[in-house]
Amino acid sequence: MAVELRGVRRHFGSGDQRVRAVDGLDLTIRRGEVVALLGPNGAGKTTTLDMLLGLSEPGEGSVRVRGMVPAAAARRGAIAAVLQTGGLLADLTVGETVRLIASLHGAAAMARVPSVLTKADLTALVGRRVAKCSGGEQQRVKFALALVADPGILVLDEPTAGMDVTARRRFWDVMRADADAGRTIIFATHYLEEAEQFAHRTVVMHRGRIVADAPTAQLRVGLGARGIAASLPADDEDAAGILRRLRESEDATDVRVDAGRLTLRASDSDAIAAALLAAGCRDLEITAPTLETAFTALTED
Repeated sequence: MAVELRGVRRHFGSGDQRVRAVDGLDLTIRRGEVVALLGPNGAGKTTTLDMLLGLSEPGEGSVRVRGMVPAAAARRGAIAAVLQTGGLLADLTVGETVRLIASLHGAAAMARVPSVLTKADLTALVGRRVAKCSGGEQQRVKFALALVADPGILVLDEPTAGMDVTARRRFWDVMRADADAGRTIIFATHYLEEAEQFAHRTVVMHRGRIVADAPTAQLRVGLGARGIAASLPADDEDAAGILRRLRESEDATDVRVDAGRLTLRASDSDAIAAALLAAGCRDLEITAPTLETAFTALTED
């Protein structure tokens, strides 16, 4: 087992200001899994990742990484991270930074430096001072630092923040290859398409608790309503009648009209589509459910 959390709680503040950041978390992740951790701001994602890395302790419950307490696992190089927080030494070059961290992990890590720089797409930047690197480039430096110890578990907290589209695509290509080689990857992201395209399993948190935990494709199909778009009839009364019936229907949500073009989400898309065509709508399109619609259904208040 790569990661195991049992009955984990973490509170901040006291009295009336007491906030439950993580509230009774039970989570097991097997070796080699790729798991997306999703949730709105304040859901408890970052607090959970901090506890996995030994950066904070649970108030209640237990956290184990490869059977060890997280701090011990981190010292042994079994787990590493790319985090939003945490600075780099601005006066060092990119190459010096990576070599410095590698030296702390021994000769094997030092030997990995060239390949790690290539993986992180940093070979052209080895002589550049960190202070001169953009936000996206500094994220790539953090990525390289996480890889030098060759950890069995990699934790990523918004890893592509600040990266352009090309850098994001390259990053996930590298992560996909690492996952195929057996590395356990746990990542939090606000880019739902990253979870949809990359994660084998998605865990959704809301108000410090897990509200869904399933294979990503299953979660999307099980909770995501299909989208329907159609052109309304030209007759205003006919169009108004269609809209009224849709808004009264339990099968239709998010009903909108823009310049005569109707869009909505439908739990029974076949029935709604048939009714729209029978009522005179045309140019009808149906789109597959997305992780975004499932996420919204799980986390809306």
